[in-house]
Amino acid sequence: MLNLPENSLILIVDDTITNLEIISDALTTAGFIVTTARNGEKALQQIQDTLPDLILLDVMMPGIDGFETCQKLKTNPLTQDIPVIFMTGISDIETKVKGLNLGAVDYITKPFQKEEVLARIKTHLQLRYLTKTLEQRVSERTAELSQALKDLQAYQIQIIQKEKMSALGQLVTGIAHEINNPVSCIHGNLDHTANYFNNLIKIIDLYQQNYPEPVPAIQAEIAETDLEYMRSDLPNLITSMKEGVQRIRNISTSLRNFSRPDKDRKVFCNIHNGIDSTIMILKHRLKASKVRPEIEVIRNYGNLPSITCFSGQLNQVFMNILTNAIDALEESNIGRGYSEIEKHPNQIWITTSLSEDKYNAVIQIKDNGVGMSADIQQKIFEHLFTTKLFGRGTGLGLSIAHQIIVEKHKGKLDVYSVPGKGSEFTITIPIH
Repeated sequence: MLNLPENSLILIVDDTITNLEIISDALTTAGFIVTTARNGEKALQQIQDTLPDLILLDVMMPGIDGFETCQKLKTNPLTQDIPVIFMTGISDIETKVKGLNLGAVDYITKPFQKEEVLARIKTHLQLRYLTKTLEQRVSERTAELSQALKDLQAYQIQIIQKEKMSALGQLVTGIAHEINNPVSCIHGNLDHTANYFNNLIKIIDLYQQNYPEPVPAIQAEIAETDLEYMRSDLPNLITSMKEGVQRIRNISTSLRNFSRPDKDRKVFCNIHNGIDSTIMILKHRLKASKVRPEIEVIRNYGNLPSITCFSGQLNQVFMNILTNAIDALEESNIGRGYSEIEKHPNQIWITTSLSEDKYNAVIQIKDNGVGMSADIQQKIFEHLFTTKLFGRGTGLGLSIAHQIIVEKHKGKLDVYSVPGKGSEFTITIPIH
């Protein structure tokens, strides 16, 4: 059998002094610590100061009897697990069943047999000790399994993130490379086109100076093609094409910056470049549509130095948070007309600054969308938690973002939100 805990405390509750003395002497001799009470009220008062390991409780007592005392013990969360053994001279089945239904573990019948009393007390103390030990082991095992589950989920997120970024990086790099070749060709040829056009215009001017009266066929063609308008408009067309090509080159650069592969060590990077690249990629979701005006992105950039980070992963955090902000804004537009949205426009504010101690970069991304309840805010970074409809959210975006900021960069990712007012995510990252 299990060894009993040393110095087990037994509370004896009996209104008969003789019974108290007999049982107390027997238990003390057996090595137990004994405390006594003459009635149920005093017993309940004593228990408030010190919890016994077992209670011997007389049934028939003045004031509240043993049954009522037991009932009060079992309804109190602090005392409900303490074994109660009734002591009684009544041996009918009905009385015993009533006591057991109230939560007692056993009965001892008066007059007492010393050996029987000790045997029953030891048995129930051993059972209680075994139960407590088992509960502790179950609790410890549950904690271990819970931690193992969290570790597994974190590992799954790492694998998903790594494969996603690797595939995205390869895809985007390939696309950027394919875009760059023809765009560079167009960009270079536009300069040559402008030079050729200027040379042709010079030749036309010379012809007009030396042959001011061209033949009717040439005059008709000049009128047909509207030479003067073409001379004034073609430079504008070339300039517009240059701007379009430059925009494509900027998008290509943003794609390469966003999907920059992270190596085993951190590198210096410009936070603002990463944010701007992400906004450029999300431009198609920000621009105006038939149902709403353009989502305004207001950038308040502070004077941040380049920081040491995994730039590709950090860009993924910006992407996840900004995508969620756009989703929240679109959800807030449900039931609102174009003109109403125009009066109260969808906005995203991005603010960057140094922390007061100058050791951390702080990035705040705020929207005026639907916001979140306190309950959702507590779960927002949990693995697989999502409030979006099936097929629209995986529940991994913010979980991955939290892991990247907290575990990869030893920073903090906090959220503050008010339903109907919007949400604000604050990223804090050590500069070095």
